[in-house]
Amino acid sequence: MNVSIVIPNRNGATLLQKNLPSVLAAAPGAEVIVVDDSSTDDSLGVLKKMFPSVKRIHKTGRHGFAGSVNIGVKEAKGEIVVLLNTDVRPEANFLSPLLPHFDDPSVFAVGCMEKSLEGGKTLLRGRGEAKWEKGFYIHWRGEVHQPTTAWVAGGSGAFRKSVWEKLGGMDAIYDPFYWEDIDLSYRARKAGYRILFEPTSVVVHEHEKGAIKQEYSELQVKTIAYRNQFLFIWKNLSDPRVLLAHAAWTPIRLLQAMVRGDFAMIVGYLWAIFRNVAK
Repeated sequence: MNVSIVIPNRNGATLLQKNLPSVLAAAPGAEVIVVDDSSTDDSLGVLKKMFPSVKRIHKTGRHGFAGSVNIGVKEAKGEIVVLLNTDVRPEANFLSPLLPHFDDPSVFAVGCMEKSLEGGKTLLRGRGEAKWEKGFYIHWRGEVHQPTTAWVAGGSGAFRKSVWEKLGGMDAIYDPFYWEDIDLSYRARKAGYRILFEPTSVVVHEHEKGAIKQEYSELQVKTIAYRNQFLFIWKNLSDPRVLLAHAAWTPIRLLQAMVRGDFAMIVGYLWAIFRNVAK
């Protein structure tokens, strides 16, 4: 089973130097592609000098996560495409437990166990749970002892390319980041494909060193997350009962946000309306 590894990059020269050796060592023989999202640092120079075997794709216009990943997957030659963030370092043989799942043609994606380094602590992540509640799609971190998951994270997961193409890949309406992987997984499950979590495929994820933390404020991140939550709901809502609940609860949620001073939700909502109309 041929494997390609796609790594979206934005000003990650230091992270590439640190983590690419682990990627290459953990996946010998795999095609590795770095899609550079108009970096202003020396990312391309580092790749050319230190990692000549890695395929480089340089975008002259900045798009974001989904746009970058879609370009990389399109160019990938592997049947299975593994997505890794620049701040992710796979442990040895992380592919071995992932690939056998794809012997089942109904499996679209398999997520990795993330040893997430946050605030000096190591949290185990990678499995998510989600549900529709009062017209909103809410999600949370799931316990990592179960094989199923609501979505496979775009920063550390394996995807079947043929199904990716059939589903149209990630939706760039969510750029620059967040909810694109939840949306893709949701559409896959709705189409009848299976989404799995493999706890023995382990990666180390240094969240605080990634491009999002370096380039966006906490308020900006929160606003974008709210915006994309609304975009996801409006795109995927098909049950009339949930639609009615969303119509009833949205003004209540917005009023509650105003009372508690959560203006990121108000701005995110208005931004989602504008982005939805403009798409």
